[in-house]
Amino acid sequence: MFKNIIKTCPQTGKFKGFRTRPLLAKLLFPFLGLAALLWFLLRVLPKPSRASYPCMKAAAPLASSFVVWAAGMMTSAAFFHKAKKHFKASRYLPALALIITALFINAVSINPKTPVFANSAVVADEPLGQGVGIFPGRVVWDWNPDATNENWVNKMGDAYYMPKNSNLAVIDDMVTHAILRLTEKPTVKEAWKALFANFNERKGKGAVGYAAGEKIFIKINSVGSNVDSKYKIGKLHNYNMSRTSPQPVLIILRHLINDCGIAQENISVGDPMKDISQIVFDVWHDEFPDVKYICHHGGGGRTKSVAGTKTSIYYSDHGTVLREGTWDDASAGAKVYSDKFYTVIEEADYMITIPALKAHARAGVTLTAKIHFGSHTRSAAKHLHMGLVSPDMKTPFRTDYKMYRVQVDLMGHKLLGGNTMLFLIDGLWGGSEANDPPCKFMMPPFNGDWPSSIFVSQDQVAVESVCFDFLKGEFTKDNPIASWPQMPAADDYMRQAADPAQWPEGLVYDPEKDGTPIGSLGVHEHWNNPVDKQYSIDLGGKKGIELIRIDKATTRVQQGTRQPVRFQLEQNWPNPFNPDTHITYELADDGAVALSVYDINGRRVRMLEAGPRSRGLHQAAWDGRLDDETNAPSGVYFYQLVYENGRTKSQQTRRMTLIR
Repeated sequence: MFKNIIKTCPQTGKFKGFRTRPLLAKLLFPFLGLAALLWFLLRVLPKPSRASYPCMKAAAPLASSFVVWAAGMMTSAAFFHKAKKHFKASRYLPALALIITALFINAVSINPKTPVFANSAVVADEPLGQGVGIFPGRVVWDWNPDATNENWVNKMGDAYYMPKNSNLAVIDDMVTHAILRLTEKPTVKEAWKALFANFNERKGKGAVGYAAGEKIFIKINSVGSNVDSKYKIGKLHNYNMSRTSPQPVLIILRHLINDCGIAQENISVGDPMKDISQIVFDVWHDEFPDVKYICHHGGGGRTKSVAGTKTSIYYSDHGTVLREGTWDDASAGAKVYSDKFYTVIEEADYMITIPALKAHARAGVTLTAKIHFGSHTRSAAKHLHMGLVSPDMKTPFRTDYKMYRVQVDLMGHKLLGGNTMLFLIDGLWGGSEANDPPCKFMMPPFNGDWPSSIFVSQDQVAVESVCFDFLKGEFTKDNPIASWPQMPAADDYMRQAADPAQWPEGLVYDPEKDGTPIGSLGVHEHWNNPVDKQYSIDLGGKKGIELIRIDKATTRVQQGTRQPVRFQLEQNWPNPFNPDTHITYELADDGAVALSVYDINGRRVRMLEAGPRSRGLHQAAWDGRLDDETNAPSGVYFYQLVYENGRTKSQQTRRMTLIR
């Protein structure tokens, strides 16, 4: 009924405006709004479950907008009535004040539209800057739609990042494959050894690997993760905001701890300014309890973040641009010169940065650079907004190229971008804005599904540029959700991070204030087009970005086509479970296996699999029954995989919980 007239976000249901001409929309709004309200009430009041119907989701935003508009009209009418009485009594100033108030209420009574920015051209550039990494400028994109639950919807109690909405075995496969292709090494251990050696060589330490006792900080984005005393997120708005998923972080922990032998206590994970909800914490802590999980509040097995005591970063605008600001006016307040960092950042020997793939209303996009708006020790990042293209999230006014961009200081600082050995962008779900829930992508190859992607690189400028192209290709002026990446000069900071020739005249980026300007931080360019998605090296060039694509045609866990690199028993999923759970394991070669379940006393209670198996990935299921086919009681169980091929014998054991 309304689909040709109103525009709503397909994921959130938010009212986004009208598809008709503006004048006609204003004339039709009261009638359509009233009709939508009556229709919604007549359908939902007798049967509340109808509120989840697609037609009701379409009508609800218009109906609620009508209620707000009607309330505004009645309020403004009351003010006009009082103003009339004041005029009759010759009290002109109070009457004028009431009229102005009434007009203001009338103006804001209809929901504001999301700004729509014209599609700005993305032209394949001559590459700027110098590529970084074992294979300079290489970005690996792994896409597999089986990684995510295509039927997930935004509702309380069913967050997208919950284990049931992701296929951990597929995500493990994706992250592992991506890192192997990034380094062209045959095993996870060798790949990470190469990453450490390349990073240390670039830092002037020589081509050495990880040394025992060195500290690693995995920096994530936890926007909207404020929790209560039980570490639960209480508001739907915050509950499903687009943030780093826990699964890619878990896989990186497995690589570092299980494959590389790095001690858990030398690894920290978190977003120091924000919290870690119980859902996310359980995914990590159940497997790696001795890792330090850094967050704002601490407690419950978490480590409270500690602010550093010395100034760490000096912004290169020297007080000419940045201000303390407010959420509505970034130009307000005193000049800003510097910030302190948290001690977990100061003390880290290596950082791994894992932001979420999402657009941003002030910056255009928020990826590996803007994630460090949460690395300073202030309570919020209002003071950095003047360094963006749209500081007040209104009409953009910093849209010229070669303007000061605060992201460049963050990317170039020796403790932030300069100390990051791997950049992994979590594109499993993807978002239209930092404060919005994930949304499905319409561009090929996603075609109306979650992006289900992982991007990895050693080159922060290259991976930033690639993900910018994905977001710019998705969030266009025709997308009913938003078009923030189309803001002019949204990629200015990438150009400046790549090439000092792109810096503002007279400005030098020196975020440590030690007299040494940053150089090229990586390579920047745009793809040739959104269909082929190719960059200079892909097209036969000798420099620029190389985008290596791994998709379901070459790696699909269910088809067993992955070339395994290790013997591995995965954590069961779901866990805890009732009554069924699934167990995935991987064999490096053909051999005989025995997969058994044991109770807390060490007695075998169920044999799940036994016999010869081929190399590759396999999956078994346990229905919660014992060998005698009776139901196993609630409690903790262990499952063990024993593997033998005539030359070697290996075994691994994991823990699981059955709840009846």
